[in-house]
Amino acid sequence: MFKLNNLKSPVGSNFAPKRKGRGIGSGNGKTAGKGHKGQKARSGGYIRPGFEGGQMPLYRKMPKVGFSSPLKKYAVRVNVSELGDFSSEALTLRDVAPHQIAAHPRLKVSIFGTKPSKNLPKSIEAHHVAPKAKELLEAKGVAIKIMPYLDGARILSRNKKKKQAKKSA
Repeated sequence: MFKLNNLKSPVGSNFAPKRKGRGIGSGNGKTAGKGHKGQKARSGGYIRPGFEGGQMPLYRKMPKVGFSSPLKKYAVRVNVSELGDFSSEALTLRDVAPHQIAAHPRLKVSIFGTKPSKNLPKSIEAHHVAPKAKELLEAKGVAIKIMPYLDGARILSRNKKKKQAKKSA
């Protein structure tokens, strides 16, 4: 009968921990498997990843590559022929942009093209619409709403003004 007080693990499944530094008979006495001297033999002898013994490490020898501009613009260009692929009746900026940058303040959506698709949405939001595309869409009865676009420099200056206003208040 199985009861909690008489349960045992299978034979050979549990091992006694290795008892290091307990005399020469143990096979792990004296230096306890740490060799002789040196940083690794000491307590707390941790060597961080990438450390090359004081030599200039590889990650510091490699050149720095690239630059991430704080004013980078995220442009999404949509052809008029692709507008039928979107399922919604009213096409917003978030519907058109990929989900990673849909809410980005520097997102700019442009619509261009000359061959409209068959099933167009009833209204479209965009920051810019090419003149030919605008003509085509208005001829098909699509309402176009041009949204104001703030480029990165204006966003940064606006944020600076907000911070200054908070400090003075």
